[in-house]
Formats: sequence, C-alpha cells, structure tokens
Amino acid sequence: MKLAWWKIATIVILGYVLAQGLAGEVPRQAILNETVRNLYFHVTMWFSMVLFLLLSLINSIAYLRTGKIERDDKAVEYVNSAVVFGMIGFVTGALWGKYTWGSALPKDPKILSAAIAMLAYFAYIILRGAFDDEQKRARISAVYNIFSFVIFNVLIFVLPRMTDTLHPGQGGNPGFNIYDNDNIMKPVFYPAIIGWMLLGVWITTLRVRLRVIERKLIEN
Repeated sequence: MKLAWWKIATIVILGYVLAQGLAGEVPRQAILNETVRNLYFHVTMWFSMVLFLLLSLINSIAYLRTGKIERDDKAVEYVNSAVVFGMIGFVTGALWGKYTWGSALPKDPKILSAAIAMLAYFAYIILRGAFDDEQKRARISAVYNIFSFVIFNVLIFVLPRMTDTLHPGQGGNPGFNIYDNDNIMKPVFYPAIIGWMLLGVWITTLRVRLRVIERKLIEN
C-alpha cells in the first residue's frame, strides 16, 4: 500500500521534533531550566487533544444528520485518540509541575478542570458499552458527545481564566513568549503541534479501518 505524503511528513516532522526537543538548544531560564523542553510535548499533546475532540464533535453531528454508522466510527475513535493524548499531556504536565512548582499535582484550578473534562470523556467511552444496539448506541453517544464538548471548553478555556492559576498566560502569569525572546523554540514548537496532530489522525484512521473490517467480518 502506498504511503501517503502526509504520513511521510509525519515521520519526518516528528523525527525532527524528537531530535531537537531532546538535544536542541533551548533558552536558559531560572526554575524552568531544561524542563522547558516539555513545551514540545506537554502543550502540543493538549493542542492535539482539542483538535481530535473537535473532529469527533463534527462526526457526531454528521451522524445525527445522515445516520451513517461510519461517522460514529470516526467520532468514537477521535475521542479515543484524544483521551490517549490527553493522558500523555496530563502525565507530562505532572512531571513538569514536580520540577518547576514542587508538586506533580498542585491545587490549581486548571489541573482540576482538565481532570474533570477528561472524566467526561471517560464517561462517554463507558456509556457506549451500555448499549448493544449499534444505532441506538451511536445516537445517544453523539448527543452526549455534543454536550461533553461544550462542557470541555467551559472547563478548559473559560473557568481557569476566571481565577488564579499557575499556568503561563493565565491568572496574571506571563505567557511563554517571554521565555523565548530569541525565538529559539518556535521553529520546533510549531512543527511539533503539526506532527503530533498528524500522528493522531493517522492512528485514528487506522482504528476506523479496523472497526470497518470487524463489522464486515461479523456480518459475513
């Protein structure tokens, strides 16, 4: 099977990101020191997760409009990818917090909001297992997915801005731009966002194909 150009691009971009992220030059900042490299992994995981949840939402809405089960396949697999990337983002964030804030899980509103948001999507996955009928499961899951996305955005983007938080760029804290005045990190950070997003889409397409194959085998 021919490897699509964007898959080759994914491999090349992530190879570059890993090499530069682990061994490339980074700004020398107090407290952050070498941990600033986590910007290429922790933050980009969360960016990717948001994209996957948006794509899942689009497919859930498309399923409700068309009734095509393939749309439900894409919706659930994008949620699965989002949850995996979100968990990686949570773990990398905890490691970062341990070395910069002195605690892996400090009492921070954004961390609490992120945990609740993740639980909402864990509930989505559990909910799907409660129904045997394929169409009924898809319909109810699609509706739940729409509400989950709204709740997710409120928890991640709205509530943390209404209170003090340790995270950069919020609660009166300066954003990461001040730590990268020489723009050393941007040539790696932006490709990292693209690379991880492409990897997640790649994984999701493979998982969707597996669902289609499994369905055909059951039907036959």
